Amino acid sequence: MYTQFFGLTKKPFSLSPDPSFLYLSPIHKKALTTLKYGLVSQASITVITGEIGSGKTTLIMTVLGKVEHKCTVGLITNTHSSFGDLLTWVLAAFNIPHETKNKAERYQIFTKFLAEEHKKQRRVILIVDEAQNMDIETLEELRLLSNVNIAEHIKLQMILVGQPELVDKLNKPELIQFAQRISIEYHLKPLSFDETQNYIVHRLKVAGGDPAVFNEAATAAVFYYTEGVPRLINNICDLAMVFAFASESKIIGWKTIVEVVNERKTGGIRRFKGALSTEPSLMDRATEAERLRRAILDKTKIDISKAI
Repeated sequence: MYTQFFGLTKKPFSLSPDPSFLYLSPIHKKALTTLKYGLVSQASITVITGEIGSGKTTLIMTVLGKVEHKCTVGLITNTHSSFGDLLTWVLAAFNIPHETKNKAERYQIFTKFLAEEHKKQRRVILIVDEAQNMDIETLEELRLLSNVNIAEHIKLQMILVGQPELVDKLNKPELIQFAQRISIEYHLKPLSFDETQNYIVHRLKVAGGDPAVFNEAATAAVFYYTEGVPRLINNICDLAMVFAFASESKIIGWKTIVEVVNERKTGGIRRFKGALSTEPSLMDRATEAERLRRAILDKTKIDISKAI
């Protein structure tokens, strides 16, 4: 809709994970290095956690894009409470055909698959997304599956990706043996204010657009409402560009950001942080950018209406 108006080759703030847009903040660069190290060092179990929308999936896809020619990768995303038999999902993740209804036979089929891949000198990586949704029994079964790894012969590497609740679950006494097998773990934190600015500029550049579309006040407001969570940044910036296109404005200021958030919150979808001003006339008289920026840098959560 707005790509041609802003001279873009594609949408810069799509919600779909896209490794080509990966912005390596210091936090994400460290996480990427940690993941690479885990794969290269043949870590048995790697755990990556972060808040919803922190960029975990994009990070995983980026790493796998660099090693997929050397590895066989299986992905499990269906991890709700009625998960069902783990081995059935594992076999499906690797597209291993079978007709057996016997759990022991499914295990034999999978271990045979691992042995065959090992002979081909291909590493087998099982990725479990949204792992925090797995119950204790399933996680324990996952640990038992790692028993195929003996001494230096790592046939199966597992990457568990989840929200912070996953750490709480793995710290339970029932999973102490699982926790002891975790070789690599990393928690993705939200972006800082400066990183949020750089993130927005980076994505605009990748999409072939003007990096100055969002002025400083706009990026300050984006950070205020999203607290540096990449998915929320994408959501608010995408809608801001739609609003700017509708008003034929090439530059996006903080008022557009407030308008987007106000539209969302009054519509009943409460996904953004921060407080709204309910008095547009006051907002019009505000010198918001510097005051909002100062409040952000001081990590003080204030009502915008009080900053005027």
